Amino acid sequence: MNLETAAENAGDREAMVRAISAAATVRCTTSPNPWVGAVVRTADGRFHEGATAPPGGPHAEVTAIAKAGEMARGATLYVTLEPCGHTGRTPPCTEAILEAGIARVVVGIQDPDPQVSGRGIEALREAGVEVTVGVQSDQVRAQLTPYVRHRETGRPWVVLKLAATLDGGTAAPNGSSQWITSPEARADGHRLRAESDALVVGAGTVRRDDPSLTVRDYHVASPYAEGVDRAKVDPRRIVLGAVSPEARVNPCTEYSGDLGDLLDQLGGEGVMQLLVEGGSGVAGEFHRAGLVDRYVVYLAPALFGGEDAKGLFGGQGVFDISELWRGGFSSVERVGADLRIELVPCGSQSNGE
Repeated sequence: MNLETAAENAGDREAMVRAISAAATVRCTTSPNPWVGAVVRTADGRFHEGATAPPGGPHAEVTAIAKAGEMARGATLYVTLEPCGHTGRTPPCTEAILEAGIARVVVGIQDPDPQVSGRGIEALREAGVEVTVGVQSDQVRAQLTPYVRHRETGRPWVVLKLAATLDGGTAAPNGSSQWITSPEARADGHRLRAESDALVVGAGTVRRDDPSLTVRDYHVASPYAEGVDRAKVDPRRIVLGAVSPEARVNPCTEYSGDLGDLLDQLGGEGVMQLLVEGGSGVAGEFHRAGLVDRYVVYLAPALFGGEDAKGLFGGQGVFDISELWRGGFSSVERVGADLRIELVPCGSQSNGE
């Protein structure tokens, strides 16, 4: 590799990292569209960044090109996900790229959506645009894991959120459980809600705690999503069982049946990420069915000090140590006074956000 090529590769990586950072700011506001970032690097070395707007608004590429203006002609465009070549709520991004006179496009990953799936890249190359694919692909794929999973399987990416004391207790023998974790951890849990299209709890949790399950303790702010209505960020609520019409979780969807069928149904309705917030019974059901893609456990520096506290999972666990479920830690981070531990099943890809 010569020095010129090495410098270009380093510049490509730097610009794609900028695009990934821009995409992160709109993680909670683009659904059902993917959260995408883009950067136009003009001939004078300046960067013009964009990210996907809420549904109906411009895609990341269009925003970045608009910021660059006439300087976009002959420039390089970096985008985390392959530009679309079809008309949806907005015109094809490939048309905007060609009209702007972009000379080169650098793509993080190819779009797994069957409507795109290489067609955008092919259209650009046929029009004479140089296209490079795969820069910072691991980071991009990790950032877009729920979207990729949905497009490849038709099911949402399932995140199970749990909160416990250091000795594994989630509730006292009398049923009380508020609050085990710190305000900072609870706010971080609301971030998970904001990132999710839907969440699921059991009817028992609703009857016991009467939660609203809205995003209250996390502020969604992005320069590309000004004026977003908080109610649009609140996830859709799914309750396993029946609840009172007066319950604060309403409006909600009541469901009874196979959990796999529920995932198929939600995936068909555009849910890319499902957050499981139910009690130990619901958590145990999803876990034993092998339906959890990512476990997020908040551990508080507290102890129940006995064996009568309710544990993380209800129901029957494994009988022999040889049957023990094993996963891998994807991150361990301090949040307030607590630890947030994230793990995924062995062999799975971490979300990495």
